Amino acid sequence: MDVLHLQEELDLKLQQRQARETGICPVRRELYSQCFDELIREVTINCIERGMLLHRVRDEIRMTVAAYQTLYESSVAFGMRKALQAEQGKADMEKKIAELEEEKRELERQVNEQKAKCEAVEKREIERRQVEEKKHGEEVQFLKRTNQQLKAQLEGIIAPKK
Repeated sequence: MDVLHLQEELDLKLQQRQARETGICPVRRELYSQCFDELIREVTINCIERGMLLHRVRDEIRMTVAAYQTLYESSVAFGMRKALQAEQGKADMEKKIAELEEEKRELERQVNEQKAKCEAVEKREIERRQVEEKKHGEEVQFLKRTNQQLKAQLEGIIAPKK
């Protein structure tokens, strides 16, 4: 009879205090804790040993819940630290990316300068070679003409003696 009355009273208080049915609810936890304490009191009146055993069970449950809560809080703190480190790492990586992109642009500019210098040198060398070839061709023509003249003179000198 006492148990049924206690159950009805628990249900009524849960409704009155608008305790959530699922998830973590401090109101529901408090009401169930009070109900469990009342059960322990009533059982202890009838049988001290059972009451003491239920008391130990209640204390163990509270310690377990406290341990879970501490574990949860430390894991949340750990997660936050890791998130902040990741955010910091992301900022560092973005800075590094910007630096590397700037370095890449600078190197591309240097490559373009070197290509331009190379093209200018090639162009100068082609022009110089053309000038040298023209000069060489003129010199060969001059030497051929000179050779022809000397040959003609030599033939002129050798031919009358015969």
